[in-house]
Amino acid sequence: MRTVTVVGASLAGLYAARELRAQGFDGRLVIVGEERHRPYDRPPLSKDFLAGRTDEGRLALCDAEEETGLAAEWLLGTRARGLDARGRSLLLENGRTVVTDGVVIATGARARRLPGASGLAGVHTLRTLDDARALRDALSGGGRRVVVIGGGFIGAETASTCAGLGHHVTVVEAAPLPLVPQLGPEMAAVCAALHLRGGTELITGAGVARLHGRGGDGQGGASAVTGVELTDGRVLPADVVVVGIGAVPNTDWLAGSTLLVDDGVLCDDGCATALPQVVAVGDVARAGGRRTEHWTSATEQPAVAVRNLLAGRTVDGARPLPYFWSDQYGARIQFAGRRWEGDTVRVVEGSTDEGSFLCLYERDGRTTAVLAVDRPRPFLRVRRELAREARAGSTQHAQAV
Repeated sequence: MRTVTVVGASLAGLYAARELRAQGFDGRLVIVGEERHRPYDRPPLSKDFLAGRTDEGRLALCDAEEETGLAAEWLLGTRARGLDARGRSLLLENGRTVVTDGVVIATGARARRLPGASGLAGVHTLRTLDDARALRDALSGGGRRVVVIGGGFIGAETASTCAGLGHHVTVVEAAPLPLVPQLGPEMAAVCAALHLRGGTELITGAGVARLHGRGGDGQGGASAVTGVELTDGRVLPADVVVVGIGAVPNTDWLAGSTLLVDDGVLCDDGCATALPQVVAVGDVARAGGRRTEHWTSATEQPAVAVRNLLAGRTVDGARPLPYFWSDQYGARIQFAGRRWEGDTVRVVEGSTDEGSFLCLYERDGRTTAVLAVDRPRPFLRVRRELAREARAGSTQHAQAV
């Protein structure tokens, strides 16, 4: 290959670029990014950056020396609008065409929008650096009434930060408990109690009917949000609303291409698509039947994906052990493995009452996952054991195939 283009300049895209150079690709490397920013770390956006404890410079994922070493052509603030895989060209929204021999799709995902919220000032999502800047500005001055819609990790972390800044915070979750799909009902209830500990009101089992607003200058000026009406008829006063109801993979630009897209770009365990010169990594990749929106997936998938891209076929596959963490109300939640419906849960260290514990998810005498709250060392030990078992299982599967 003479030219490889990485579409997406965030975490997964940067790691793919690093792997290309590390695995010996010395040709032309083009990195296309919709945002105008160089790659930056997203996890601090809902925590230290939002709280004002860190600045933008500390979010950078690479420095000038590494950029020089990558020797890449950066096309930032530029959105891809099409892929002509047969002609091996990437079409950009500015009208430019990049002729390329290989493509790494790393376009990530965008925040899901709340219907009826467009044009209403004071309504925010938190996915990008620009989102975080806008929300931080909206929270300046203190004493805001903040309603967070969605009790997932982004919603919970944002609520935690807002409460720590002294705002009055309410979290609205349509499900009976937040994080049930990830943690199961028993441990989801334990983690939901963190909101109460942090002084945040948690409302569950109620959806959002509509947002209330007022003002506007009658000449196109946006009205400002004043409240959130729930499906049970309650209206929550709000100065700031944060919508955290999930994300949508950025695959619209692939419409009309020959790639298969269904809640992400469909690819095998090695992140290879049906086209030998195209791979997908990160939040946009539905690898091996699942799409995983976690930091670790974005950093682990590129090594395998690039190996397969340069080989022109799948020579390596990997199913890394899922792992995620979340910092909420001064507590660190860590989870690794795959929880299945019907798994039993057993606390093996600490206790849920004291708020620091380690528990195992088990099935047929085998550990399937581990959850810890403020127990980092024993968690790491169990995570490593699960990772070894996962690698051994992947090797046996590959040999069987």
